[in-house]
Amino acid sequence: MIFEFKLPDLGEGIAEAEICRWLVTVGETVGEHQPVVEVETDKALVELPSPKAGKVFRQHCPEGAIVKVGDILLTIEDAKAEEERPPSYGIVGELPEAEDECPLGQAVDISTESLSRSEVRAMPSVRALAKELNVSLEGLSGTGPEGSITAEDVQTVAQPAPAANAAIASEGERLPQKGIRRVIARKLLQSQQTTAFVTNMDEFDVTRLWILKQRERPQLAEKELHLTFLPFFMKAAQHALLEYPRFNARLDDASDELILQPKCHMGIAVDTPDGLMVPVLRDVGSKSIIDIATELQNLSEHAHQRSIALDDLQGSTFTLTNFGAYGGYFATPIINSPNVAILGCGRICQRPWVVEGELAVRYVLPLSLTFDHRVSDGAEACRFLSRIGQYLEDPGLLFIESV
Repeated sequence: MIFEFKLPDLGEGIAEAEICRWLVTVGETVGEHQPVVEVETDKALVELPSPKAGKVFRQHCPEGAIVKVGDILLTIEDAKAEEERPPSYGIVGELPEAEDECPLGQAVDISTESLSRSEVRAMPSVRALAKELNVSLEGLSGTGPEGSITAEDVQTVAQPAPAANAAIASEGERLPQKGIRRVIARKLLQSQQTTAFVTNMDEFDVTRLWILKQRERPQLAEKELHLTFLPFFMKAAQHALLEYPRFNARLDDASDELILQPKCHMGIAVDTPDGLMVPVLRDVGSKSIIDIATELQNLSEHAHQRSIALDDLQGSTFTLTNFGAYGGYFATPIINSPNVAILGCGRICQRPWVVEGELAVRYVLPLSLTFDHRVSDGAEACRFLSRIGQYLEDPGLLFIESV
């Protein structure tokens, strides 16, 4: 029995994935639940396990291919099928099975694709080189014996002619949009095409918050906890969302209804070498500043290692991005769909500020709130942003008004 292993539904909003690495080869026997392929989505790197035990009959997609949910990844021959296959007998005894002459892993497929593959003449080392250099052997003319493809043939194709090199040099290097960067580009474009986005900006004196963090940071460092401003930003936003729940919601376009979320699950934009990832810290309202700092530290480490679980990248109700950590001041952050708002935190720096009628040097935080104008108006957005700023200007309010 041949089983078709298809790309499963990997969760919220994931429609496709990129084949990063095959963990098994054609002809190899795999066990049930054994990881067989590593794929990359807009969320994370994921190892997919085989739902069946058996022998790998065919890999349908090369590494680097983009596959959609439901596309066939592997065909696997059920281990029981081989056991149940009866031996053949002749006049002089048992005849060898067909797979002895043509191993199952190299079984002839009558499709046009496999016929063309079978016509390719190349040594295994040449095939390995072609894979490494991302060169397709299909349709490649070989200069070896009986038209076989040599290593030199592959290298010639991999290295463009001088004229082509000159054209590339004058035009500029082309970098393919792959993996998470490709998906991010599509998602951000879709967000801007489907929301009536507008950004509101303001500045706040967070000197007292600065002093508080500096005072508490050393003792937390002794516990190997790195305290940043981000947990305070998150807690302030979560408290403000209790008063302005329209920003902690998602819009159902089909029914034209705004669905208010009962809890605040905050997505945090994290810059990684592979691109932007948004791990989710759940139920911020039930966590202390130390709880948030600890969980953020763990999520950030997993995001950078690309070992974060899919569940930790789904279900946000509001998003926060801290571009101030990279020197940014104001920005127009793009809404992380299906959220309806995102808060951008800029760089805290010392500025001249009027305090009780006198000029003083204070620590000032710039904030940028992008929201979907379909669910709220500018006046409410200004009040919401100001409320966040009030909590950050006077951290004591977070204790006085906590529930």
